[in-house]
Amino acid sequence: MNKRTASPAKRNKLIVLFCLFFVIVWLNSLIGTTDLSNWYIENTLTVISLLFLIFTFKRYRFSNFSYLLICIFLCLHVYGSKYTYADNTFGYWLQDLFHSPRNQYDRLVHFSFGFLLYYPMQECFSQWLKYPKRIALLFPIMTTLSVSCLYEIIEWLVADVFFVEQGVSYLGIQGDVWDPQKDMALAFLGAGIAFLFFYGYRKSKSMNTKI
Repeated sequence: MNKRTASPAKRNKLIVLFCLFFVIVWLNSLIGTTDLSNWYIENTLTVISLLFLIFTFKRYRFSNFSYLLICIFLCLHVYGSKYTYADNTFGYWLQDLFHSPRNQYDRLVHFSFGFLLYYPMQECFSQWLKYPKRIALLFPIMTTLSVSCLYEIIEWLVADVFFVEQGVSYLGIQGDVWDPQKDMALAFLGAGIAFLFFYGYRKSKSMNTKI
């Protein structure tokens, strides 16, 4: 198969590599899960995200760097679904390392949502939707905060209305009544830090171009 007849995904070996790596991590999370019902609930949004990426691939394509960031985030999320967020083994290692009173893996993933997905969202606003540069820089932060709030509402509905028996393991609040607010704050913080990195990179790049 030559390059002209090959599909865009097959021509891009990096994307194929990202897909294979994610599939391995995803299958591992399913095979080794300690709570199958929770795994299905946690991965509902994973499937929705993958369907969005697949069906928009031909018309709207992210850069390889954005696909890398998306892949890392999705891997973190599905790894969390393997043990449940509250009982995640890597989270326990972080708990021992930082002498934390709780398993911090869910905090890590919420922070990663803002930090890792800022650039793909910025790319979407600037290149797909053709927003002005300043708006495209700021909208990912507002989108992160909005989506985080919506996700916490969905968590409440899933845990308290639709799947009550799985509510505790799905929420993973670990006795913290302010868990939703802290999760949203960390996602917001992650997006803010990513914004500073990206803004600083653009400023330094423009200065070097002028020189």
